[in-house]
Amino acid sequence: MLLRGLHVNEGGLHAMSMKRTKQRGGAAGRRSGEYAGFGGAKDKEPEKSWKEDVAEQPEDSFVPYALTNHYAKGTLIAHSTFGKGLILAVDGARVEVLFEAGRKKLGHAPA
Repeated sequence: MLLRGLHVNEGGLHAMSMKRTKQRGGAAGRRSGEYAGFGGAKDKEPEKSWKEDVAEQPEDSFVPYALTNHYAKGTLIAHSTFGKGLILAVDGARVEVLFEAGRKKLGHAPA
């Protein structure tokens, strides 16, 4: 016999466990169209412009990119394939760089 979550059998009255479906997380709680970088939603920074923040910088401001070097946010780099870029975000052994062709994720030596 079953009575609202209770089960009665020869041994007596027992509570039954009831399975509940888990709510799935998703993009519903996220603001669409907002750049969050590597670490999730953060205070939105002004959008960086390659032309203003990279192209107009003097040549001696750029350091050659190498996978074995460590980079900090805001560093200007010169990449052999992608050209001049600006480090936008650092996450462990990865950096996100703004190049003229768009954003790219590259490796670097962690601190």
